[in-house]
Amino acid sequence: MDFLQGRSVETMAAIAVAVVAVAVGGAFLLRRSKKPKGCLDPENFKEFKLVEKTQISHNVAKFRFALPTPTSALGLPIGQHISCRGQDATGEEVIKPYTPTTLDSDLGNFQLVIKMYPQGRMSHHFREMKVGDYMSVKGPKGRFKYQVGQVRAFGMIAGGSGITPMFQVARAILENPNDKTKVHLIYANVTTEDILLKEELDSMAEEYPDRFKIYYVLNQPPEVWNGGVGFVSQDMVKTHCPAPADDIQVLRCGPPPMNKAMAAHLEELGYTKEMQFQF
Repeated sequence: MDFLQGRSVETMAAIAVAVVAVAVGGAFLLRRSKKPKGCLDPENFKEFKLVEKTQISHNVAKFRFALPTPTSALGLPIGQHISCRGQDATGEEVIKPYTPTTLDSDLGNFQLVIKMYPQGRMSHHFREMKVGDYMSVKGPKGRFKYQVGQVRAFGMIAGGSGITPMFQVARAILENPNDKTKVHLIYANVTTEDILLKEELDSMAEEYPDRFKIYYVLNQPPEVWNGGVGFVSQDMVKTHCPAPADDIQVLRCGPPPMNKAMAAHLEELGYTKEMQFQF
């Protein structure tokens, strides 16, 4: 009888150890699979500290802001943007939308690439920002929603700082091994100095040659130039964007006159409203 009682105690102990092991293992897997909670609030502005400011050209800089912890994610869906609040040169409040060039896979920080215009109200705020200052941010904002496989291919037509949402979407697609979507980007600027994120875009084209194509267009090209010249034409769109089809979409983001001209080009080429999206 004592022998049976001893075996019973051993069995109960083994079961207890097994239960604890399963519980610990399950908790570990849950932590591994659980996405970091986003830091944004769609209704209220939150403060984020500027930890790095890198001047790229005379009027373009990269701003890197810290998130609460090294494992925090911003919590911004692909293709959406944030609202930044600052003060203009007269001290008046100004709020403007921006799209980070980072993804939620970039933990602990988010980055904005900002082109600062001489008379820009929010440009003044960014120009005056120093490392250690805080930026008021609210979001996410935007109508664009993306799911893997929703289209076979994206055409993208961007002008100037309109490249940032395109870059974010393209990066998310290309860095996802389960996403086979192809991306065809037309990017227009005035001069080569105006091209934002060129190094990153060229690296993407080199790393994903079968999935990412980029065609640069300049209004004032250098003497040696193998891209497009002038404004983005209907022929350029026809050549460098996927043809109209139910499983493609063309995204647009640029100055208002450019967006209007591109909408006209696309309509004349047979792209329906469902095949287009303007950021």
